[in-house]
Amino acid sequence: METGSSRVAIVTGGSRGIGRAIALRLAQDGLAVVVNYAGNEAAALDAVEIIRAAGGTAIASRGDVGTPQDVERIFADARHAFGRIDVVVNSAGVMSLGTIADGNLPAFDAMIAVNLRGTFLMMSQAAQVLPDGGRFVALSSSVIAKNFPGYGPYIASKAAVEGLVRVFANELRGRGITVNAVAPGPVATELFLAGKSEALIAQIANQAPLERLGQPEDIAYAVSYLVGSEGGWINGQVLRANGGFA
Repeated sequence: METGSSRVAIVTGGSRGIGRAIALRLAQDGLAVVVNYAGNEAAALDAVEIIRAAGGTAIASRGDVGTPQDVERIFADARHAFGRIDVVVNSAGVMSLGTIADGNLPAFDAMIAVNLRGTFLMMSQAAQVLPDGGRFVALSSSVIAKNFPGYGPYIASKAAVEGLVRVFANELRGRGITVNAVAPGPVATELFLAGKSEALIAQIANQAPLERLGQPEDIAYAVSYLVGSEGGWINGQVLRANGGFA
């Protein structure tokens, strides 16, 4: 069992994009971090190495958040390595586009399985292990307010996540645990940029009053605040970190 960090965080989807930035930021804040990944072991180990090279503490843990046995193993890995879990950030998510008329049920099921079922399973496990004063943060999306064609299943999955957040906060009454969501706007990740022309990227960026895309670090800063001591009075809320995009 590794020691030396007073607080321990699980970050799902922590190998790439927003999740990676969150993992790195929480390590910088002094937390020991469990970097969860679904398939890209090399990226997860690279994140762990970056954290350790900077003097932090981290391990990688493989698991699909939509699978109960995998979720149990992620939490078990954290307890085995660090003896406790204080913060859970569920950043793992998938997105594919398609109209409702297309009836692409496999794509719909995949987004529900990871985005919604995964959040539910992570909450269920967190409720059993988080100590008084713990923190849970889910990732939603500011695209909920846009109602763009082709985003129906994705928006449905994330809107449901926000519903779970509010209920979960109430269910943990009396334990001092906060439950919140961060809803990013467009963020310059590999997933977002793939397949988009420079003109389209610029058009999307200019929709926000701040006239730029978010960076993964912008979202990580918001999560850092919510799980830190200064964020202890924020509970059952959705922080729309989007530069005014909504």
